[in-house]
Formats: sequence, C-alpha cells, structure tokens
Amino acid sequence: MASSAVQSRGLRRTFITPEGVDLRLELGSAGSRAAAFMIDLVLMVVILIAVTLLLIWLAPAAGSRGVQFIAIVWLIGAFILRNAWFSLFEMGSRGATPGKRFLGLRVVARDGARLTGAAVIARNAMREIEIFLPLSFLADQTAEGLADSFLVIFALVWSGIFLFFPLFNRDRLRVGDLVAGTWVVQAERATLSEDLVGARYRARRTFPKAALELYGIYELQTLEDVLRKENPDAIATVAAMIRGKAGLPDDGDDYGFLYDYYAALCAHLEANLMVGRRRESKFT
Repeated sequence: MASSAVQSRGLRRTFITPEGVDLRLELGSAGSRAAAFMIDLVLMVVILIAVTLLLIWLAPAAGSRGVQFIAIVWLIGAFILRNAWFSLFEMGSRGATPGKRFLGLRVVARDGARLTGAAVIARNAMREIEIFLPLSFLADQTAEGLADSFLVIFALVWSGIFLFFPLFNRDRLRVGDLVAGTWVVQAERATLSEDLVGARYRARRTFPKAALELYGIYELQTLEDVLRKENPDAIATVAAMIRGKAGLPDDGDDYGFLYDYYAALCAHLEANLMVGRRRESKFT
C-alpha cells in the first residue's frame, strides 16, 4: 500500500494512501534514536561479556588449538550478534529493537508500504560501514600497537560524520535510512478507548471466512491505527473499501462495522497462528 507525503511540519509527516486514508507520523528525534542505540549496545555488550566468561571457563579444557578455535568463534559470534540483533528485531511485527521499543520508536517504510526484509538488511548493513567497521579497525590496530594519531583521528571523524548525520537533515535520517527508504517514527502509545475494548463490549456482526481471509497482520495494524485516531473521513473510507472487497452490506454504522471486523480479523489471525499459519499481509 503506497502513499505520498502531502504535508510536513517539524517532525510530523502526513501521508495520504491511495484509499484516501490520512496517516500522520511523528519522526523520532535524533536524541531518542541515539539513546535507543545506546540501550541496544549495552544489551549486546552484556551478552558478549556473558559469552566471553563462558568461553574463558571452557578455554583451559580446550587446549591450545581449542583456544584458537574459541577465539575465532567469539569473533564470528560478535559480528553476527551486532548485525542480527538489529535486523531480526526490526523484521518483527513491531519493527523495533529492545532499545527502540523502550523509547517508543519503530522503523517504517517511507513510502507507506509494508517494511520489507531487504530494506531492514540494507539499513543495518550500512551501520557496519558507518560505525562498527572503523571502530573495529581502530581496536585491532591499538591491540597490535600500530595505531598512531592519524588513524585515531581518521576513525573518530569517519564514525562522527555518520553518527551525527541525522542532525543535518530534516527527516533525521541515517545514511542507512536513505539507502533503505525507511523512517524511524514515534510509535503510538494510545490504546483503544475502554468502552470498545472492555469486557462489556459484544460484537454485533459476524463475518464469513472469505471476508477475513482478505487481510493479514499488516492490515490489522493499519486498521487499529484508523480506529484509534477516530478520524470520521478515514473511518468511512476504510469501511467502504472493506465492504466493497468483501461484498458486505452498508448498515450505516461505519465505526461499529470496523471495530467488529477488527475484532473478528484479530481472532481469525490468532487462530491461524495457533496452527502455524502466519499471514503478514494481504500479499502473502
């Protein structure tokens, strides 16, 4: 589902989808993004320390060749951890690492479409070039006693340029975001109103299975955003679109129809997950 930006003010961005739904996003600030990265970095360091202690404990029993093998495993593991950590978490349904979730951030595609694995891998592969590669090189040179002031300055300037890049563009984009076509946005913290989600609410409508098979998890999340924001025009547009695709009659209660459909779709997708069927979007 593609969209085009029609308005921007500060860190707020407005999108109009082809269906006419107005999606407003607030970009994450450079400070919150940096804080989220530091949280993730601390968590990764804790994991590395734990693994290192385990390997040190195993080293005496491994012999000289075993120690070399353990060292290689540690280096490979550290590389995989720092890359897989960001990619795997951001490929999840929340589109966020633990650090981003703690700060209320998530990664989205700038064109409004579903975030793809290729985009996530691209944005995080650039981080290796931006930060980890020069710092790893500097650490290796220092360990060997070869580092001089030029190498230190070069590595720090290289990392600094990429690190502070979000401060010098209006959308707070990393170079990885430019390559992948992504934004880091402030996730909605609001929840559906109590009279809708409370135990007293009872759905009045049932839907045929064919109507519930039209959409997946991505569309469910989009529908939740529409219900949460309670924009009458967006609600009417989405209700008409779903009724048209599903061949359902119009009873004049767009909000009630959408909430009942949301509840039914949620239950349908959860039932599929119980038997190992996961549908990410209407295209899968």
